[in-house]
Amino acid sequence: IIMTHGDDNGLVMPPAVAPTQLVVIPIAPHKPGVLDAAASLRDRLKSVVRVKMDDSDNSAGWKFAEHEMKGVPLRLEIGPRDIENNQCVIVRRDNREKTVVSLDELETKLPELLKAVHDGLYQKALARRESMTYSAASMSELKELADNKPGFIKAMWCGELECETALKDQAGVTSRCMPFEQEKIADTCVCCSKPAKHMVVWGKAY
Repeated sequence: IIMTHGDDNGLVMPPAVAPTQLVVIPIAPHKPGVLDAAASLRDRLKSVVRVKMDDSDNSAGWKFAEHEMKGVPLRLEIGPRDIENNQCVIVRRDNREKTVVSLDELETKLPELLKAVHDGLYQKALARRESMTYSAASMSELKELADNKPGFIKAMWCGELECETALKDQAGVTSRCMPFEQEKIADTCVCCSKPAKHMVVWGKAY
């Protein structure tokens, strides 16, 4: 999860596994009513999301960075003007997109935003994996890819341990998985040219 979704600012936690899904941050907490409004939202939303409020003495910018580093999927900002307008600002961790949400619609909007974060993270990770997965029909192709293209290599295998060992010794790759949905890259084993039995995803261990 850390390696797949994290960025230069820290963790990016998928909502399903995030210990805290929403952090409430009062803006200008010294102003009358702001802390009370933030605490009320925290208590109200406990039945909808895993939520906490950051009412520490640190600056708003420090709090933003702190909870971004921890990977909290959503941040709720509420200040005096928001209270006047019966609204708040929700910021997504994955793309920093800001959405102004009516306080009356939070119970509906938050699950939608969490699903959007989940779907966005999944699609981004899937696209990255697919862009870094290659196919090889021969040992020379596999070696070339292993030496020059970081990622995964799909290639056919006869099922013999000797060929698996040869691939490790000659190309530096080991089997990562044998997909349930098999593709036919070629008719023969990438190593020995005997009839292939399986398509295997190979890769280097770092």
